Amino acid sequence: MTSQGADLLAGHNPEAIAALVDGRHGDPFSILGRHQIGETTVVRSLFPGALAVDLLHRESNSVLAPMHLVHRGGLFAARTTGPAGHRFRITWPDATQEADDPYSFALLLGQLDLHLIAQGTHYDLARTLGANPLEVEGIAGVRFAVWAPNAGRVSVVGDFNSWDGRRNPMRLRHEAGVWEIFIPGLGPGERYKYELLDCKGNLLPQKADPVARASEAAPSTGSIVASNEPFEWSDHQWMNACRAANKLDGAMSIYEVHLASWLRVVEEGNRHLDWIELSQRLIPYVKRLGFTHIELMPIMEHPFSGSWGYQPLGMFSPTGRYGTPEDFAYFVDRCHAGGIGVLLDWVPAHFPADIWGLARFDGTALYEYEDPREGFHRDWNTLIYNFGRNEVQGFLIASALEWLDRYHVDGLRVDAVASMLYRDYSRKEGEWIPNRHGGRENLEAVEFFKHLNSIIHRRCRHAVTIAEESTAWPNVTRPPEEGGLGFDLKWNMGWMHDSLGYMREDPVHRRYHHSSMTFSMIYAYSERFVLPLSHDEVVHGKGSILGRMPGDQWQRLANLRTYYGFMWGHPGKKLLFMGSEIAQDTEWDHERSVFWDLLDRPEHAALQMLIRDLNGIYRRESSLQFGDYHPSGFEWAVVDDAKNSVLAMLRRSPDDSALMLIVSNFTPVPRYDYRIGVPRPGLWREILNTDAQEYGGSGLVNGDIRAESRSAHGKELSVNVKLPPLATIFHKWTRE
Repeated sequence: MTSQGADLLAGHNPEAIAALVDGRHGDPFSILGRHQIGETTVVRSLFPGALAVDLLHRESNSVLAPMHLVHRGGLFAARTTGPAGHRFRITWPDATQEADDPYSFALLLGQLDLHLIAQGTHYDLARTLGANPLEVEGIAGVRFAVWAPNAGRVSVVGDFNSWDGRRNPMRLRHEAGVWEIFIPGLGPGERYKYELLDCKGNLLPQKADPVARASEAAPSTGSIVASNEPFEWSDHQWMNACRAANKLDGAMSIYEVHLASWLRVVEEGNRHLDWIELSQRLIPYVKRLGFTHIELMPIMEHPFSGSWGYQPLGMFSPTGRYGTPEDFAYFVDRCHAGGIGVLLDWVPAHFPADIWGLARFDGTALYEYEDPREGFHRDWNTLIYNFGRNEVQGFLIASALEWLDRYHVDGLRVDAVASMLYRDYSRKEGEWIPNRHGGRENLEAVEFFKHLNSIIHRRCRHAVTIAEESTAWPNVTRPPEEGGLGFDLKWNMGWMHDSLGYMREDPVHRRYHHSSMTFSMIYAYSERFVLPLSHDEVVHGKGSILGRMPGDQWQRLANLRTYYGFMWGHPGKKLLFMGSEIAQDTEWDHERSVFWDLLDRPEHAALQMLIRDLNGIYRRESSLQFGDYHPSGFEWAVVDDAKNSVLAMLRRSPDDSALMLIVSNFTPVPRYDYRIGVPRPGLWREILNTDAQEYGGSGLVNGDIRAESRSAHGKELSVNVKLPPLATIFHKWTRE
């Protein structure tokens, strides 16, 4: 090194310089950029492989000084007497480039941001961490920031620096363990990752950005700089109405969808639809069938399509499989224009162990628990989020808010809640660590749910949260201030299990399982429930919903019609997985379309029409809505006729002005002169009969029937009805 070179590196020992050019220095800003040495200003830059570098005036672009190569690893330096603000002209072997200096900018993140990140209460995390296009000192570029408190060095790598971790090492903000850098000249669309050294100097696999708002479509794994420009929304009326309404009143009928297998274009290599095509095909279909909501199986970026999205890594990023984030926002906007809400499956329970993801992100168990007895899911070979860390809780809560706020999503269905609540979930004795009280409850996860739901309900008044909780954990839908977890709704897994088990039975045996269909009402008002027939019920060898039904083909379809009628009459919101509305007769395959050609068969098209009509009366009739969560809105009219396998429900509106009688005959035997006690005189008009010929039934219908002064079931009045074989009928009370 020349004496001039040594002078330009004054104050830095050879070991520090070697660490910088080798990409091992943890504080590159202490060497690079503009520094005052006595009365002299020195600018240093690192461009490995460059032939020459000139120092330019930022405004005039005139040459201030040629820079000297002071280390053969690509470190250049020059003295300058010019004003603050400079650029570089870099001569590469095959090109010349001009660029502003990332190391000429002061601290980027404010102290409040860092404090909130460390505290786990930075709810706009994606505007702080991740890649954010913005202007600093009038210069456009991208600010990168990532939480990696135990890393020895973190660099941004991408196409813009030939994925060379030596080129753009970041500054550590010790207060929060966050690394930051502003790289001028970059913008939306740039691919990038982070390259990290652990605290011992070991090079880790390049990592995708945990807070990336856009990602490459699998199998690629890069993050993409997303635009900060707001989406062009046209759903203001929808959002305002949702904020003003009681979200839990009224009908909620949910169509659950796996987007990649809803409809495939066989003629084009069996490809799935993108967001624009789904807007044109899926939304009109759901609207035509009368569903109020679409629930999308996870659309957060995930590496393995076979996980159906339930092993996500991009918790802030819509998967690139279907298009851009802007395309997804357009889809949500079009749903709202069609009067359809959008629910997303969201997975805060666990994440895959892919080396380019969150696993040992900075060389330590950062997002996951260190001990595998707490941090490893044997069932799914995934890692469990460490809810004991403020930063991890904040990361997940900010993810939830990103979907609800930025994308106007109407609610989140939280997956695998039970696996989070219990430390011994799917573990044998000795394979789990008790909580501080010696119990099996994950107290940190409990507090996480309370925090999550409290923040969502305060900041996103339009949104609902739904728990997939498969145990009897108490007060899942009670507010946190009353000792609950704070969810709005809970999947009723017990109803689903019991009712499907009952429907499997041959009708001649159902009398011995009658309580399976009545037990749900014993606990129906302990929580606010959704009745789910989800994707979980048509995979892993379970067959289709139609396949659970006994008998010949006519009886199977009749059983299914009866069951759907009972479900829509039963208290609770409704959820049906795609394909079940047309009686798909084979198990769901995520690599194939729904079997839409079944609609060429009249009996399958008729079942689809029944679902449309069930949704229609559910949305129209307040008597079918009020009793979902209010015990005064429900009454058993016939509950004890196990011999005939008959059940009858009375549903009431809030002011008791509307009444509905729903009767189900779960045998193939028609029953004439079946008398049922009713509370009102007048006409009881049959408004839906699943045995009607238009639904593929035998056509045994009632029409209007009049209440008579004959006592039955503890009531002075009764109606005499014909019960069709394997059918559910709806009778609406009408004034004379």
